[in-house]
Amino acid sequence: MKRIIALLLPVLVLIGLVGGGFVLMQLFKPPVEKAEEQPRGLSVFAEAAELTDLSMTVAAQGEVRPKRQIVVAPQIAGRISYVSPDFLDGGFIRQGQVLVRLESADYELAVTRARSIVASAEQRLARERAEADLARQDIRELGIEDPSPLALREPQLAEATANLESAKAQLADAQLALNRTAVTAPFSGRVRERDADLGQFVSPGQSLGTIFATDVVEVSLPLSDDDLGRVGLPLAFAETKDNPGPQVTFTANVGGEMRTWEGRVRRTSAALNPQTRLINVIAELDDPYGEGADNGVPMAPGLFVNASIEGRMIQNVVKVPRAALRGVDEVFIGDGPAGELHIRKVDVAFSDEDGAYVRSGVEPGELAIVSPIQAAFEGMNIQVVERMPDGSLIPRTPRKMSDDEDTPETSTLVSGDVDGAAQ
Repeated sequence: MKRIIALLLPVLVLIGLVGGGFVLMQLFKPPVEKAEEQPRGLSVFAEAAELTDLSMTVAAQGEVRPKRQIVVAPQIAGRISYVSPDFLDGGFIRQGQVLVRLESADYELAVTRARSIVASAEQRLARERAEADLARQDIRELGIEDPSPLALREPQLAEATANLESAKAQLADAQLALNRTAVTAPFSGRVRERDADLGQFVSPGQSLGTIFATDVVEVSLPLSDDDLGRVGLPLAFAETKDNPGPQVTFTANVGGEMRTWEGRVRRTSAALNPQTRLINVIAELDDPYGEGADNGVPMAPGLFVNASIEGRMIQNVVKVPRAALRGVDEVFIGDGPAGELHIRKVDVAFSDEDGAYVRSGVEPGELAIVSPIQAAFEGMNIQVVERMPDGSLIPRTPRKMSDDEDTPETSTLVSGDVDGAAQ
């Protein structure tokens, strides 16, 4: 028995020491500290929506081309004896200016021969008139009451008259051919290219060069049916005094500097393009080398330009940042005081790089979230940071405190907030 007690006594002492130590640890352990704030939501950037009026614009591109451009060609054959010094690639020409002159000697001789024929015909007509007068006098003296037309020499007189008219027509034709030895410009403009030179023999209709008028240039701008609706144009449109076309602003980089010209839509093309299903809107610029130029820089044919077409005006729409538009018709709204995310369906009237304009779904002053958010859901816990127009950042979600603290403190923006919002 004593042996058993000797064996159990150390075990009982050890158990007592362990139990006493556990009790003492429970009695003297420090109190558990409670967290001062709850887990924070994702920090996001947001911008305030604003009420505005939308002046819709449509962007398009096209190549500048002259409204009038022709191939210069002679109407007669001949050898070129003169070429105007202005008739060369890029030259400026005036209406009525002689561009090319053909050798005229042959045509001058033809005019001389025709004048001779006219003189002979006039002489024959005068003789026939005199003989007709004598014939009528003889008939009266002979007392013939019903003379024939031949006895009165009426057919001979008619033939002589017809011969004179034919001779005059030949003279006019020869004079016309002589006049056509000078090829003149039908309008003022510029020379695009020249295809003939001094001493070359040319035939009727052969190209001497290409010229275009500088009074008006035009740009064909392909638009979709939705674009036509934005600018308020029907499929069949032609500008009138009472119904002017919308303004168009053309821009292009010329000589390393952005240039701007102001034109107007004049008409639409007759039919849709069967390949693209787009319709071309024809915009024009008056006097591109004069008053229509940008500080002396013309909107020259061949230049590829961007065009901004003035569209319809829509009043009382809400503008949100373009980055706030999710997909086609959703916007994330940040409730700053509650620290919650709300998903709104919106009716988008128009969107461009400046922003999205919605008719409904967002109220002015609400904060549209522009930060990317993955797996967003209604009521998601977030920290809203408003980005002001001047670039400054203002926290809109107050810090959520524990139940032991009575007064919430306004959170301050720290680097972690900015990093989280940017991500």
